[in-house]
Amino acid sequence: MIRTVIIAPALAARAGLRAILSAGGEFEVAAEAARIADLSPRAEAVDVFLIQLDPGEKLVLPEEWFGSEIPPAVLSLTDSPERAEALLDAPLRAWGLLPTDCTEEELITALYAVEMGLTVAPAEVIAGMLQSSPTPPNGETFVELTARELEVLNLLAGGYANKQISRELGISEHTVKFHVSSIYTKLDVSNRAEAVRIGIQLGLIVI
Repeated sequence: MIRTVIIAPALAARAGLRAILSAGGEFEVAAEAARIADLSPRAEAVDVFLIQLDPGEKLVLPEEWFGSEIPPAVLSLTDSPERAEALLDAPLRAWGLLPTDCTEEELITALYAVEMGLTVAPAEVIAGMLQSSPTPPNGETFVELTARELEVLNLLAGGYANKQISRELGISEHTVKFHVSSIYTKLDVSNRAEAVRIGIQLGLIVI
């Protein structure tokens, strides 16, 4: 079951989203709220936050969502993608953007995708984000790793195995694998040697 929280201003919208998620039996709606601020502190892990924005609302994600070692994914429904720019900088496991008039099939597919760690958005939105991505003067692609990912990357550079990184950082080996996979994706590499080489080139590794 994919634990999901629904956040939508209108009661009818929340009811509609709940009905869609409940139909297949693959999603568990853990909580609902009109706004993010209305949510009580969550006692259990949430896989995906499904957030529908008001037309004039700007997405703001609370820091307490990112306290767990494996952060949640967020799928935002909005007709103004620029109002969801917070998704780009937040340390999320994955994120997605869909228009509010998306089909049920598109919604379910997107929820599955972000739960698996994939980014989901219309092609034109992704193109706009790529065009606006900052690039350093030396022409290298801008890469931003989380603090934990930087720790893992530097330990990889030191020759540490996953089990050793797990002991060094006090986290599970499963979490180490999650961070390594995220690092590979962000650096666009497929193995440790390439990750270390690119990390050194970008100044991400202290040598």
